[in-house]
Amino acid sequence: MGRRHPGLPRTVRTILRKRDLLAMLAGIDADRDAVNKILAMENEFRRRVALHIGGLPLEDAVFQKFSTNPFVLLIHAMHKGYSRVSQIEADILPAKLFTSMETSAGKMVEAVMLEQYGWTNVISNMHTVNSAIDGKKLAGDTVKIATLKSGPKCLNDEMSENFADAIIAHSTSWAAEAGVKKVDFTFGVLYGTHSMSMKKDWHILRNLEDKLPQGSITVSPHGRYDCAFTRDGIEATASVRIGKAWWDYMGGPQCFVSLCAAMIRACVQPGVTGGESDAVGHAYTIQDLGQITSLASVPQDYNVSILQRGQLQWMFFIARHFCDQLVD
Repeated sequence: MGRRHPGLPRTVRTILRKRDLLAMLAGIDADRDAVNKILAMENEFRRRVALHIGGLPLEDAVFQKFSTNPFVLLIHAMHKGYSRVSQIEADILPAKLFTSMETSAGKMVEAVMLEQYGWTNVISNMHTVNSAIDGKKLAGDTVKIATLKSGPKCLNDEMSENFADAIIAHSTSWAAEAGVKKVDFTFGVLYGTHSMSMKKDWHILRNLEDKLPQGSITVSPHGRYDCAFTRDGIEATASVRIGKAWWDYMGGPQCFVSLCAAMIRACVQPGVTGGESDAVGHAYTIQDLGQITSLASVPQDYNVSILQRGQLQWMFFIARHFCDQLVD
């Protein structure tokens, strides 16, 4: 294991509270414009998900498409006590689907959310001024630029250096294109926390400090997840925002819960009676999933129109991907 860089920030655990999520849902539910935004997002998510699913590997796909590891298959067969190939075949398809969807699902979420919150979804060719960015937005005298990754472990050392090179090479062009003198760059991650990250994201900032001419850095990234510099008359900031921090920045304090609600509405079948959920004390295999999805702290009279009571378990389940601990 490599030595920890002395400038790397100390990780602070991200804690979310169920009562805060419920209060946010209630606040959104009382705001007709906010509800309409969720409904618009739901419709667009449902449309795009349907198209996305149509491109996934089907049950009649050829074996080579699945790129399975024979040793993993045999170990899994032993673990499950399988005796027939048909048993392990039933496990191969969903495993392939999960890996196939990681990046493509992230791109789908990006496209919907950037558009709904007034950002431009940037689609460009490789090796161009905009090839390193996914979204941008003009905010007063500043152009906001974002590079987005689907999860907290989607970066390596080479990519960290390449992103730093792109920021240095193109920040003046981004500013000129927008007609401003200030650039606010974000390396954003759609879910996760700093604790879940491999810390390669912070090294984008460290590389900026190492590569920029002496005196350019006005705020050092040592001990923090942002920095600032000047270059060719441009004032620039660069930040790492992971999970909820990204959504708060992109769309404001309601954005994260609105995203979760819209995707749950689009993807999770509503209960017939409006109250279906796993029973109290259900024996999950994942030992802390019962605590994560528990509705014990939800008041009996709690009621919102945008999610059924049974779907609140999904809200807590999804929210746990954006924090290190979910508490009542």
